[in-house]
Amino acid sequence: MKINLKPIIDNSFKPKFSHCLKDLHSNKGFTLIELLLYVSIVGMMILSVSAFLPLLMQSRVKNQTISEVEQQGSSVMQTITQAGRNATDVNFTTIYDLSGGVIRENAVALTNSRVVASGLSFTNLSRIGTHGTIRVQFTLTHVNPEGRQEYNFSKTYYGTATIR
Repeated sequence: MKINLKPIIDNSFKPKFSHCLKDLHSNKGFTLIELLLYVSIVGMMILSVSAFLPLLMQSRVKNQTISEVEQQGSSVMQTITQAGRNATDVNFTTIYDLSGGVIRENAVALTNSRVVASGLSFTNLSRIGTHGTIRVQFTLTHVNPEGRQEYNFSKTYYGTATIR
């Protein structure tokens, strides 16, 4: 008589470790390499944004400087040419002068402290037998006490007024 010493293995009771091995490989975390990659990508993005930020700020300041000079220049030119059109003759009674870098009308300032005016001149372009034409010229320069490049802006204005 022969006795079989092999144990009878019932597959229904076999422990299933395969699901444990799957869980070890499907971990939802980051590896060190992935983490270093993500940190370096975010760092490069922050570096590129911070490199362009000063350039954007300079552009904004430059645009504000140009806007300030052009707004004041247009306003002064409009005021002077309107007075010239409404005058009765070329020697109109409104007094315009340049004092301390400020253009004034009858001693009232037309420009503010953010710009410096220079070269205010009036030229009589009238011909005999005409109502009269006056040419106005002046230059406005933005005040730049710190010498910064973005505050450098100057513009010369020309205008004419024909008496009505």
